[in-house]
Amino acid sequence: MRPYPRTTELPTEFRESMQALSAAAKRGLGDGTLAELVMIRASQINRCAFCLDMHLTLARKAGESADRLDLLGTWEETTGTYTDRERAALALTEAVTELTTTGFVPDEVYATAAAHFDDRELAHLIGVITAINSWNRLMVARRIQPGGPAWT
Repeated sequence: MRPYPRTTELPTEFRESMQALSAAAKRGLGDGTLAELVMIRASQINRCAFCLDMHLTLARKAGESADRLDLLGTWEETTGTYTDRERAALALTEAVTELTTTGFVPDEVYATAAAHFDDRELAHLIGVITAINSWNRLMVARRIQPGGPAWT
């Protein structure tokens, strides 16, 4: 493994802008639990231990069940665990997160999400997915560990 960078500091204006983007996307989605599931799933795919730890903690505090959190990595194989709306959001999360692999979001994935979210909600859902992917890359690139200093 490569050594840690000499600094992990994020400039204040950059950090505050990212936090504002994340908060606006989550608030606009209007479903904090779903937003946490989306952020956990993206963080699993991106192998971001810091964000995964943070969002699992937030989901537990919000009352999300251990069973649903434990099965999130295999949501497609479960029946009755996640709603159709959640499944649509998780499929979109995976498609957007894996753009570098696929090069596009499959039409059927987008259409399914659009059937469960109105235009405004869908824009905010994509915003949540985009924000967590950005955070994942920031934390992984800086090798920030779970429980470690994110802003120092």
